Amino acid sequence: MNKKLVFIAFVVSLGGFLFGFDAGIISGVMSFAGPEFELNEIQSGWVVSSPSFAAMFAMLFSGRLSDVFGRKKLLLFVAFLYAISAVFSAGANSYEMLYIARMIGGLAFGAALVLAPMYIAEIANAENRGKLVTIQQLNIVFGFFAAFLSNYFFNKYNTPESSFLTDEIVWRWMLGVELTPAVLYFIFLFFVPKSPRWLFLKDRISEAKHVLITLHGNERGHAEFASIEKSIHADKDKSNLKLTDLLKRSLRFILVIGLIIGVLQQITGINAVYFYATSIFKQTGIGTDAAFSSGVMLSTTSVLFTFVAIYLIDRMGRRPLILIGTAGVAVSLLLCAYGFNNATYQLSKEKIAQFEFSGSEQLLPFAEKVYDTDIDFKNTIKSALGNATYLKNDGVILEASTRINATLVLIGILGFIACFAFSLGPVMWVLLSELYPLKYRGLAIGVIAFVNSLISSLVQLIFPWELSNLGNALTFFIFGAIALIGFFVLLKLLPETKGKSLEALEKELVKQ
Repeated sequence: MNKKLVFIAFVVSLGGFLFGFDAGIISGVMSFAGPEFELNEIQSGWVVSSPSFAAMFAMLFSGRLSDVFGRKKLLLFVAFLYAISAVFSAGANSYEMLYIARMIGGLAFGAALVLAPMYIAEIANAENRGKLVTIQQLNIVFGFFAAFLSNYFFNKYNTPESSFLTDEIVWRWMLGVELTPAVLYFIFLFFVPKSPRWLFLKDRISEAKHVLITLHGNERGHAEFASIEKSIHADKDKSNLKLTDLLKRSLRFILVIGLIIGVLQQITGINAVYFYATSIFKQTGIGTDAAFSSGVMLSTTSVLFTFVAIYLIDRMGRRPLILIGTAGVAVSLLLCAYGFNNATYQLSKEKIAQFEFSGSEQLLPFAEKVYDTDIDFKNTIKSALGNATYLKNDGVILEASTRINATLVLIGILGFIACFAFSLGPVMWVLLSELYPLKYRGLAIGVIAFVNSLISSLVQLIFPWELSNLGNALTFFIFGAIALIGFFVLLKLLPETKGKSLEALEKELVKQ
């Protein structure tokens, strides 16, 4: 594969790294920031989900804005927003300032997740387009890995003996380190060219030809130039393009396919698992330290299976990866539901006596009582200790009380992450970059990404409420059932796009 193309794809999709880093970091941050600001479940959910809410609007408009100003200019602005978000998140002195700073970051990653695959698809050739677009997902999971590793070390060195890292300051460092990759992203973007297809749309033909020859060599560059030139004339008039144009009969099939995949990617709970990974692992009773280290295992799994996607996507194809992965997601989530459903909870007097936090004696009236559901147990403990004290000590409480097959749940969660990492995660963005004609691509991807981010923000917002009111078992069962339904829908409808030029796909999929 062309090394120059790989480098450009990697740089452009560094916005994905920052998205993954932000998503992974917040799972550890909330263990400290939540108690400090005395947040309830909905407030905690909003701090976590507010970037996705802001991302919806960035996703809706970024494609169209990039048609006007160019992919590269908008990506530079995205990198700047990431840096601003990191600084203000780390310095937040209130709940409001924290979520507003995170919403600025949400605008950045919303735009980045749309623009990167669009740009990469427009510089790649048909044989390697899948691999190159998938680099964005690789960057996302590298971001998760870096975040969970960072959280693990911050938590490890946040000890009672430390005067530098304390519960009040450690989460600020967790958020602040994001500034470094944001600045590097901004600098590296100056080394990538403008999209040749965008240059075509702006009648900058000689520039577009020069970029294509630089990227692909003389012979292949001229071939790409001729292919684009044949289809470009029908796509130049974008001045009157409206949202309702996507409802044309000719586009209906590919719009429905995009919406189904865009919804399914998030409604199965992937960002709930990533954003609340530390909290979920605490639910298994493995303890706070082990929960942080399990996050590293989770992100490592993501990285490994994203490489599987990169290897297979242009060999096996998009359709088989999506179908196999979605089936695996359903099975894994239902396995988690089964494991949580069989858990019991009991605090002994000896365990209560070992607790070091203030007010632990309030738990003595509930000693030796067995609870069959996590809801009843957690509500009892919260009523005795108060919500703030419970949130600050939930790891040690659940570690002392939970009787569960933690290995089964861990296998289920890692299975979910693995199956998502080689299917719905990367392949969705590849398909979206391939399905739509150039004239409609920015608008269509923006609309579907808007819906995708809306679902993501809602899932993240209500996830803490679901755990508190529906319980772990029912929450994971709902996710698994939705994935199973999605599998059968895609089995019937999903087309294959492997190995075909963007122009050939337009002729095949756009019904005239």
